[in-house]
Amino acid sequence: MALFSTDALNPGVRRSEVFGWAMYDFANSGYTTVVLTAVFAAYFVGAVAEGANWATFAWTATLSASHFIVMLTMPAMGAWADRHAAKKRLLMLTTVGCVVLTAALALVQPGAVALAVVLVVASNVCFAWGESLVAAFLPELARPHAMGRVSGWGWSLGYVGGMLTLGLCLGYVLWAQAHGQKGAQFVPVTMIITAAMFGLASLFTLGFLHERAEPQNDRTGGWRASMLQLRHTFGQARHYRDFMWLLACTVAYQGGVAVAIALAAIYAEQVIGFVQQETMALIFVLNIAAMLGAFAFGYGQDRLGHKLALGLTLVGWVVTCVLAALSTSKGMFWWAATIAGLCMGSSQSAGRAMAGMLAPPAQLAEFFGLWTFSTRVASIVGPLSYGLITWATGGNQRLAIVSTAVLFIAGLLLLLPVDMARGRRAALTAPQV
Repeated sequence: MALFSTDALNPGVRRSEVFGWAMYDFANSGYTTVVLTAVFAAYFVGAVAEGANWATFAWTATLSASHFIVMLTMPAMGAWADRHAAKKRLLMLTTVGCVVLTAALALVQPGAVALAVVLVVASNVCFAWGESLVAAFLPELARPHAMGRVSGWGWSLGYVGGMLTLGLCLGYVLWAQAHGQKGAQFVPVTMIITAAMFGLASLFTLGFLHERAEPQNDRTGGWRASMLQLRHTFGQARHYRDFMWLLACTVAYQGGVAVAIALAAIYAEQVIGFVQQETMALIFVLNIAAMLGAFAFGYGQDRLGHKLALGLTLVGWVVTCVLAALSTSKGMFWWAATIAGLCMGSSQSAGRAMAGMLAPPAQLAEFFGLWTFSTRVASIVGPLSYGLITWATGGNQRLAIVSTAVLFIAGLLLLLPVDMARGRRAALTAPQV
């Protein structure tokens, strides 16, 4: 148990609670892996939209719509959760919503584009709300010197969950195809499997995780008061300048990560020539690499420093984009996907840990709401720009993927001004809420 020693945890925090917290990453990763990456994304483009030339753009626009809703709602929701000490209550509601809506994706058949769009938008909104709320617990659980490794525990366990869910779905798909079933028959069942795994695994989180925040004295005004609190926070932007630089960096590099999540399966099948079983196996290996990257870099970033660790992963992402664009064989693309997996786990973990270090203790949900705001902006900018480039160039996805490298280069440049020591001091001397 040395890897999970209690010296990484704040006083009063038990290993079981950290396990419960990390199990939420385990629970919700099946959604991103199966719905947004490996199965439903390709099913939407190839079957639901019937391979139309606007299909890839429609998928990216659908995801962008969901991210836009999260952008408008999550910061205020976070401020409200801080004022009312309601992170866990809201987490339970958003989890139930995502599970039910994911199961409802089983109703989507070829040609039902409108139904697919509505359900993907609604389920992805609930997913993003839950992801932000659970991240806000991180600084309550981990000591500052161990923020990276505890974040890495969660991300690495998350990829285990993603692999397990994908593995179950892959097993069913292979059985179904062996019995002559088509995508319209077996894809709906994979949605039920994904929803069930999400719901069951999240029970550990809801059972073990504690709400440590105390309701603030002034809880009047509801959402109006929460919006005023956000206005106050932005008014103090100079005090939080390192956090603001981190948000700008996040918009850039997470835009590229969002491309990998939303479009890896589509690129593999339409450009490289993968069939669905190969795509699912590819995503499975990508998750293994991401798990190893998140776990190893979780420890590495605590030693190297969060900023340097994130910078190294962004260099790896640039290499990934170039390799993917140049891939002329499945073997070469496998290498690109493996590097992408290592970088994905480590960059996601590093970003969450950095946000935790720079967030004031009394405003965790609010600041993680702002961090989620930046990731949702990124999730619009990245895939939508990819979709537009693909559409404008008559389907040239190689040009679109190499253009994604620009986002990671921008992330590196925006990371340079961040001073973690100064930002941590600012968080601990936050102006009165």
